[in-house]
Amino acid sequence: TRMHQTDPSKPIFIKYAPGATHAPHHPTKEWVDKISAMHLFDDGYEKLRERIFENQKKLGVIPADSKLTPWPDDVLTPWDKLTPDAQKLYIRQVEVFAAFAAYSDHEIGRVIQAFEDLGKLDNTLVIYINGDNGTSAEGGPLGTPNEVAFFNGVSVPVDVQMKWYDVWGTEETYNHMSAGWSWAFDTPFDWFKQNASRLGGVNQNMVVSWPARIKDKGGLREQFLHVIDVVPTILEAAGISAPDMVDGIEQKPIEGTSFAYTFDAKNAKEPSRHTTQYFEMMGQWALYQDGWLLSTKVDRAPWDAFGAANDDPLNNQVFQLYNLNEDFTQSEDLAAQNPQKVAQMREQFLAEAKKHQVLPLDGSVAARVIAPRPNITAGRTEFVYTQPMVGLPQGDSPLLLNTSYTITAEIDVPQGGAQGMMLTSGGRFAGYGFYLLEGKPVFLWNLINLERLKWEGTDALTPGKHTVEFDFKYEGLGVGTLVYNSFSGLGQPGTGTLSVDGKVVATKRMEKTLPMILQWDESFDVGSDTLTGVNDADYKPPFPLTATLNKLTIKVDRPQLSPADIQKLEAGMKAPADAS
Repeated sequence: TRMHQTDPSKPIFIKYAPGATHAPHHPTKEWVDKISAMHLFDDGYEKLRERIFENQKKLGVIPADSKLTPWPDDVLTPWDKLTPDAQKLYIRQVEVFAAFAAYSDHEIGRVIQAFEDLGKLDNTLVIYINGDNGTSAEGGPLGTPNEVAFFNGVSVPVDVQMKWYDVWGTEETYNHMSAGWSWAFDTPFDWFKQNASRLGGVNQNMVVSWPARIKDKGGLREQFLHVIDVVPTILEAAGISAPDMVDGIEQKPIEGTSFAYTFDAKNAKEPSRHTTQYFEMMGQWALYQDGWLLSTKVDRAPWDAFGAANDDPLNNQVFQLYNLNEDFTQSEDLAAQNPQKVAQMREQFLAEAKKHQVLPLDGSVAARVIAPRPNITAGRTEFVYTQPMVGLPQGDSPLLLNTSYTITAEIDVPQGGAQGMMLTSGGRFAGYGFYLLEGKPVFLWNLINLERLKWEGTDALTPGKHTVEFDFKYEGLGVGTLVYNSFSGLGQPGTGTLSVDGKVVATKRMEKTLPMILQWDESFDVGSDTLTGVNDADYKPPFPLTATLNKLTIKVDRPQLSPADIQKLEAGMKAPADAS
C-alpha cells in the first residue's frame, strides 16, 4: 500500500464498509451464476430457516436447547401457499442477495490477503461484522425491483416484477428481496431491521482475529457486546487513551466498553462488562440489563410505515420480558410473572433515554422522511439559477412534492435548434426532467419507474429567445397534515400545464403524485443530467443543454391549512383516542 511504502513502521487504521448487503443488491453476474448453481433456496424460506437453525446448533454457536419461534403466517405467506411465479421470483431475488453477500466476503478476503502478503497480518486486529442492523425487510413481503417504490408506499405486484426477472440485480433495478428471506436470515432470532425490540433487528455476527494476541483460535464468546464497544476496544489494543480535547473542543466520554478482555481464553466465560444498553428505533424500544431484555411488542412490520404513528411510544406499549441467560432466542415472554422487573426496567430505560438524548421518542416512520426540517431551502419560495450546475443533493434543492410549483426557463436557441436538459432531479427510479427533445419542450415525471407522465410541445423551438414554463397546481393539503398524524395531504392529484412564450402547448392531470421521496442517490442538476436519466427512451445522460440558459426560476406555492382543514384533522385525531 502507499502508506506501507511511505513509512513501513507506521501503524494504520482502515474501516472497510462496502454497500452490501444494503439495497440495491448489485453483484456481478459471475457471483449470481455461482450462487444460482448451488440451488440453496429452492425449497423456500421456512426450510432455509430451519436448516440455518440446525447448522447453528451443530456448530455450537447457539445453545443446544435454543427454541425457534413460530413462522409468522399472519405476516409472511408460507412458501407452499405462494404461486409458482412468486416462488420463481423470490428465488431469483434471494440468489442475487446471496451473491452480493458472497461477492462482498470475497472482496473482504482480498483485503485480508493483502495484509498477509505484506507479512503484516499476524499483528493486525481484524473486527468483522456482517449485517444491516437485522436483515432489511424494506422490500416488503413481495420484494421490489425498485426500493424507491417501497419508500413511496407502493408494493409492486409479482406479475409486474417479473418484467425485470432477467435483469434482476443489474443497473436496470434498484432491487430488494422478499421479507420472507429476511426473516430466515435473522435466524435464530425473529423480525427485522427497524424492529429494535427484537434480537432479529439488532443482533449481528462478529469475528475477531489478531494472531499475535489472540491464541484461542476458533473460540466462542457469548458476552453481551454493542457496536459502541468497538472504539474503546481498538483504543485499548493500540494503547491509546481517548482524547479529552480535540482542536480545543472538549469531548464527550466514550460510552462503550472495551471487549479486549474477551481475547484471553481464561476470560471466555467472564460476565459481560457491558451491563446496560438501550435500543430504540421509530418508537419501538428495548433495554438490556444483566442478561434480561425488556422489549416493546412489535406493533408494525417495516412495510407498515404509512399509517398514523403511535403518539405515546414511551408508554403506549405492550411490554415483554426475556431472560436471555436461559432463553437465547427471545422465545418465552416472562412479563406477566415479573411485573416488578418490568416496572424497574421501564424506569431504567427512561433514565438511559434521558442520559443519551433519546427523548422525546418519535413513533413516526415514513412521515419523518417528508417532514419539513431545517436546511438551506427551508422557508424559501423562489429559487433562481443563471448557469449550469450539477450534483446538488436532494436535501439542498427545492422539494416539489406535495405542493404547487412553477418552473420557468429563459433560454436562447441557436441556429439549427437545440436540445438537452434544462432541469432534472432524481433518475431512472423516480424523478422529473424538464428538457428539449429534438427541439421540442418536454416536462416528464418518472413515477417510480412504473409510469411516466409526459407533457410535450408539438413544435421545435425556433432560433432566438424563448420562455418555457411548466406550472403545476396541486390539489392536496400538503405536508401540514402530518402535524395531525395524517397522511391525507400527501400524494394527491394535480394538473400540469406546459407553455411556450405564454402559449399553452400541453395540459395533463396527474391522478397521483409521489408522496415521499425521489431517488435519494441522484442529484438536482441544471443544464445537464448526471448518473441515470429519468427516461431512457428519450435520452442518455449527460444530455447537455445546447441552448443558452439565461435564467431558470422555480417558484413553490406550498399548501396552507385553513381553519376548517385544521378542525377536520383535529377531529380525525380525536376519533381514534375516543375509540380506545
